[in-house]
Amino acid sequence: MIIEDVHYRIVFDSRGNETIECEIIAGDVVAKAMAPSGASTGSEEAVVVSPSKFEEIEEDVAKGLIGLSVFDQNSVDEALKEIDGTENFSKIGGNFAIAASLATAKAAAELLGLPLYAYIGGAFANELPYPLGNVIGGGRHAEGSTSIQEFLVIPVGAKSFFEAQRTNAAVHKELKKEFKRRGIFAAKGDEGAWAAQISDEMAFEILNEAVQNARDQTGVEIRIGIDVAATELWDGERYVYPDRKLTAEEQIAYIAELADRYNLLYIEDPLHENDFEGFAELTNQVKCMVCGDDIFVTSPKRIAKGLEIGAANTVLIKPNQNGTISGTAMAVKMSKDGGCSIVVSHRSGETEDESLAHLAVAFNAKLIKTGVVGGERISKLNELIRIEELMDKPRMVRI
Repeated sequence: MIIEDVHYRIVFDSRGNETIECEIIAGDVVAKAMAPSGASTGSEEAVVVSPSKFEEIEEDVAKGLIGLSVFDQNSVDEALKEIDGTENFSKIGGNFAIAASLATAKAAAELLGLPLYAYIGGAFANELPYPLGNVIGGGRHAEGSTSIQEFLVIPVGAKSFFEAQRTNAAVHKELKKEFKRRGIFAAKGDEGAWAAQISDEMAFEILNEAVQNARDQTGVEIRIGIDVAATELWDGERYVYPDRKLTAEEQIAYIAELADRYNLLYIEDPLHENDFEGFAELTNQVKCMVCGDDIFVTSPKRIAKGLEIGAANTVLIKPNQNGTISGTAMAVKMSKDGGCSIVVSHRSGETEDESLAHLAVAFNAKLIKTGVVGGERISKLNELIRIEELMDKPRMVRI
């Protein structure tokens, strides 16, 4: 079955900003996919081109894709690269590219009568990730709140995805109660996490209390993680916090101390995007998942550099950072072959497209990072509950 037509339209993301949706038409199937967008972005991730250019880009992409087999994902993705002609999709945009690439995969899966996760992952797509839930937000996601961008929870004791999501939702609810009990005004940031004018230390204190209350309710063991988003704190010489400025060495010591004090399971972007050596030093010091986002940007080239020196033991995968599904799959394979775990992640500016849930299963990710509440986040979480029902003898990945 060949691609018969390609159509783009402007839609809106969770911030109310314009983004792109792509339709791939093949036979009787019309498959749609939307591109998310990030606020905290790596400098080397695929470029986002203004959705206002959709008409001219649609013409170029349609000329390149029409007539290709919808089942030949590699050829479709290579065609997208050729249409663009740059290393980082600066001509047609990573947003336009990933929407077309993902819509192609969805069309192929529908034509074959397969769930997307089974089409992409095949026989190896037989485990579900744990949800990595953002419950307190700051940094670029909630100006005026904490310096650490995200305080995260992982329900490691859950026996099913449904139980895992219910547990994360319980933590989110308990946080609301805890903020109210302390007389602290809290609102929701970009990803549905609570944001308040509190210090990082206070955030840890409040979160620990909420986690204990949720644990008592559900009986499920819960661990804590953080996304430092350290590139946003780096001024070129120091990491800038409200009350101090830290050198790279002091930042490593600080994060290592947090890992020990709060028994952290997960630490994302603890250092700025080009400090591969600092990442490696911290990874050697702590016993937890040290995850690279801005440092890797789902780029096989940067992942290879990180693997060479042991810069992290976990890689964050964001398909729109790469621009294509096959390129994303290559980044996943390289990371796993190098001994790293995979976390598939949303963006702060998300859409209701549920495909990320399928990619997390297809890539056998340990975690899926997609918030806890909000329609654009719940769409992925509810889809994983549906996938759990579809699977024969579903099980959670080992953490």
